[in-house]
Amino acid sequence: MNLSKRITVLLAEDHMIVREGLKKLLESESDIEVIGEATTGHQAVALNQKLHPAVIVMDIAMPQMNGLEATRQILKASPGVRVLILSAHSDDAYVENATAMGAAGYLIKQTSAHFLSEAIREVQKGNTFFSSSIAKRLHKRQLESLGRKGLPKPGATRLSSREVEVLQLIAEGEANKQIAETLSISIKTVEKHRDHLMRKLDIHDTAGLTRYAIGAGIIESSVQLTIV
Repeated sequence: MNLSKRITVLLAEDHMIVREGLKKLLESESDIEVIGEATTGHQAVALNQKLHPAVIVMDIAMPQMNGLEATRQILKASPGVRVLILSAHSDDAYVENATAMGAAGYLIKQTSAHFLSEAIREVQKGNTFFSSSIAKRLHKRQLESLGRKGLPKPGATRLSSREVEVLQLIAEGEANKQIAETLSISIKTVEKHRDHLMRKLDIHDTAGLTRYAIGAGIIESSVQLTIV
């Protein structure tokens, strides 16, 4: 096969064993080429700009910047790239957030391996691809929405990209100084973002922000085990 016709793929997955397994699987396909690997959302954003892949296979639960926020930033900068979420989570909150960010597909990691290659080919063509259980739920919600005569759902509070980044780091237990160093901003700016988040979300402590981040699918519930 002509190498120029291969579907170029960027893998964004922080677990090395999973990432290596995915790479080995995809390298066995003659029409797919893995051109880069990212272990954080920040790396995925940077490598997308550098490598210009056709498809990004994106995990959600990654440190510093999760896959959902990375997807939002990547698609804002590169509308033509196709993002395929591959996650251990199939909760409605994760799926809805992923599709809202513009993901073209969503597979759960329990899905048979051959579906990944099929999904990559489909989203590269401009189609969508979801695990069967997720597709059924999406179809059911669409029918329910039509049954309610198109009444709009109450809008969720919209956070900026920077606010999501700060919120994730707060929920991961990072202190203001560590957040400032990670995001290359001042501690004072971090404090302003924290205060703004609390006002915007009407939440007044760190534990509350962490619970919100878990409920919104920004971090996994297993990240913080000491929430009370």
